[in-house]
Amino acid sequence: MSEPDWKDLGAVADLRQRSLQQLTIERTRIALSHHDGVFGAVSGACNHVGGPLGEGTLEGDFVVCPWHHWKFHRVTGQGEPGYEQDQVPRFALKEEGGRLLVDLASATPRRKAPHERHPLERPIVRAPGPIRVLGLSTTAMDAAYPRFSTSDSLLAVALDSAAEAGAETRLLRANTLEFRHCEGYYSKSAQACTWPCSITQMDAEDEMVQVYEALVFWCDVVILSSPIRWGSASSLYFKLIERMNCIQNQVTIRDNVLIRNKVAAFIITGGQDNVQAVAGQMLMFFSELGFDFPQFPFIASSRGWSAEDMERNVTYVMRSPELREGARALAQRAVEKAAVLVAVDAPVDKTVRGGRKAHHMEVVDLDGPP
Repeated sequence: MSEPDWKDLGAVADLRQRSLQQLTIERTRIALSHHDGVFGAVSGACNHVGGPLGEGTLEGDFVVCPWHHWKFHRVTGQGEPGYEQDQVPRFALKEEGGRLLVDLASATPRRKAPHERHPLERPIVRAPGPIRVLGLSTTAMDAAYPRFSTSDSLLAVALDSAAEAGAETRLLRANTLEFRHCEGYYSKSAQACTWPCSITQMDAEDEMVQVYEALVFWCDVVILSSPIRWGSASSLYFKLIERMNCIQNQVTIRDNVLIRNKVAAFIITGGQDNVQAVAGQMLMFFSELGFDFPQFPFIASSRGWSAEDMERNVTYVMRSPELREGARALAQRAVEKAAVLVAVDAPVDKTVRGGRKAHHMEVVDLDGPP
């Protein structure tokens, strides 16, 4: 048995003022808690992806990780009921002369119990078959009281055209999916943004899983449609793509490229102008995910800044043969591009990244410094 290695944590009176805090003692992270007059000290690094347990919250005698809500007993280090064998190290404490001391040598072993893998963590394998085209609608109109949607109308034309050419098609309407807003796990730490999304892992009812399944595993082509709202894509579009950050973040922190040999194209319509900025954001974001693009990767229609006669915008799109033909041609270009990519598919060991996204990420050491 190792000799005790007692270290001073501070004055007992002061440490009692906080129910939970994160401390670092000689490169060892400790989650120190105080509840019902009793101190507890366990590792400050969560078993999941190293979240700082001492920066979380207390639920009774359990420390809740601030990243993904895994729970460990604040004194024993054991996981919550059902996961008792999933343990973080615990440390012996003693009070002496009004000071609280911790024995770093008393740390118990870290034990990671197996957790069932999420279905989206499976290997990505394209099943044989025709080119698969996903239509992704981001209009935010109330589905219970439908109106004519210019962007959805042209998306339907594009999907019909792809189907007529022999492609398999599927439509996802974001406004019919119940999914939570991105809660900014990446802003806490790059490691806190996981694949699949942290919210998807924690919330079995979150329907963003349908988008991940279709984008990453099923489709060869995605055609996304959005109206223009005050010079930007729809608010639902941004809610959707914020939750897609977990796809891009895998490239940044794991060199794990989830999107390969896939094509993205866009349909943008609105009464107010700003097509270039909306399309530019979409092209940048989807290129960061790993999508390729056909030549002329979007079609768009707008009445312009001074046009407040919105009904004319709707009527124009409804009656325009040029826009319908443009939607059909966009789908054809996207399918043809995807067919080329699928045909020449070859294993890729590593994707070399450039610019700011090439920053090297350190591997997390759960028992090392923060």
